[in-house]
Amino acid sequence: MPFVPGSAALPTSEVELSISCRSLRGKDVLSKSDPMVVVYCNPFGEKRWVEFGRTEAVENAHDPDFTQKIVMTYQFEVQQPLLFKVFDVDSSSSSLEDHDFLGEASCSLAQIISSGKVQISLRKHGSDTEGRGYIVLSAEELSQIKDEVVLQFQGKHLDKKNFLGKSDPFLVFMKAMESGDFNAVHKTEVIKGTVDPYWKKFSIPVRILCNGDYERTIKVVCYDWNSSGDNEIIGEFETTLKELSQGPGSDTVYPLINKKKQLKKKGSYKNSGTVSLDFLDIRKTYSFLDYVKGGTQIHCSFAIDFTGSNGEPTSPDSLHFISSMPNSYEIAIQSIGNIIKDYDSDQSFPVLGFGACIPPHGVVSHEFFVNLTQDNPYCIGIEGVLTAYRNCIKQVQLYGPTNFSPVINHVAKFAMTYRDGTNYFILLIITDGVITDMPKTIQAIVSASALPMSIIIVGVGSADFGAMEVLDSDGTPLTAPNGSRAVRDIVQFVPLRNFMKSGVDYHTAMVTLAKEVLAEIPSQFLSYMKVNNVVPPPVAGNIQPVALPPNPEFL
Repeated sequence: MPFVPGSAALPTSEVELSISCRSLRGKDVLSKSDPMVVVYCNPFGEKRWVEFGRTEAVENAHDPDFTQKIVMTYQFEVQQPLLFKVFDVDSSSSSLEDHDFLGEASCSLAQIISSGKVQISLRKHGSDTEGRGYIVLSAEELSQIKDEVVLQFQGKHLDKKNFLGKSDPFLVFMKAMESGDFNAVHKTEVIKGTVDPYWKKFSIPVRILCNGDYERTIKVVCYDWNSSGDNEIIGEFETTLKELSQGPGSDTVYPLINKKKQLKKKGSYKNSGTVSLDFLDIRKTYSFLDYVKGGTQIHCSFAIDFTGSNGEPTSPDSLHFISSMPNSYEIAIQSIGNIIKDYDSDQSFPVLGFGACIPPHGVVSHEFFVNLTQDNPYCIGIEGVLTAYRNCIKQVQLYGPTNFSPVINHVAKFAMTYRDGTNYFILLIITDGVITDMPKTIQAIVSASALPMSIIIVGVGSADFGAMEVLDSDGTPLTAPNGSRAVRDIVQFVPLRNFMKSGVDYHTAMVTLAKEVLAEIPSQFLSYMKVNNVVPPPVAGNIQPVALPPNPEFL
């Protein structure tokens, strides 16, 4: 059979990046820094850095070993530049501007893979590296095993490290790497004031814990926590997932050995307490495709900002100006809608508007149907969404203010009735301005975080969208005014101007916008299913007919 160009399988695989820092420069006067590393990648064919992931923040540490791994796809045939920025975390804010910049380093993914382990001096700007410390990077290809293991441990009679005869113990789990090093993969919570701790259950993917190798060594180190960051080792032991798989019993009770203490006391030393396995469960995990193939329906609703700050629609300067070229709202609708529509079986999309005076009485509404009907918000196909939008802009009066909570609560009502995993809801909000009902919006998002729902916010125009970053709380649970916290992260915000740069045509902008804002949807979807223990139904054996347009257009 002759070779067909493009038919060969690309040599790709998933790799796990382990990140540590050494000799960081302190920013805090009375304590050490609380470092976090933000990883950026350079999308193929583009000249910009895009945030890819973040480690956790480690309190009071100049030599942190981060347990949060960065998992990415390695492609031999593509150059994959990476940028690592280290910050001293000063608050719970997800905005990097609120934290002190400690330094940065860059290299390619191939350099890390080919070297096995690299150490790079951190710089502030240009070549300034003096006294800023180092970042240590290693990579390992991950197995395809998707299972996860749930573990729980307890300690007994641990060494007393504190003055009053207690300790503040926590465990760090480390897996053996091919290089012979041990990399931290999980850290338990600290149990204050006890020598008999009982740690909470935690779950971790099998491929992260031991890369799917049940006989790979796992080192567990027990520390006594100190507020200064100088944690003391109580003791350590080694095990394997194969051994742990036996479950709680005499074979999974481990003496903690403090090697320095053992050398000092020699024959009189037995151990520094014991740590025993109290619970183990190995669970099968499922992919986004498992649920989609099993019949989970994806629904997309659109919410459009009709506030006065968009500008008079008849003016070419208005964000709502209709012409032969798509405006910012049309670009956002098309780019995201053309991807999501393939997962919506009936091709019917609810389209809501907010911030306008609507006919026939000119009453201001923050939750009206853009097709201007009283009882049916649905538009057929993405072209139907665009048609309804273009007709609506001619009939309503732009007004204000910019309230998000009504449209969020509208979609949440539907999501609330389908909590069994059979349906998942995506709300796309397109807006030009600063939210005026921020407390209510945060409360609405926190409430919706327990539902099968995601929210995409696309900012159009040149406004200051700093407040939006608060809603897109990557790594930090959003907290409502009443003190309740989000169960999971369900918001993704991006400003359209990041993609509509000089020399970039709107087709390219639509493709890159859709890719970035939809990238988090599968993980948000899976987080809901996992939290609620929803298992996908088996895939039906019959083939379902899919209606396609006669001449589909692909961007």
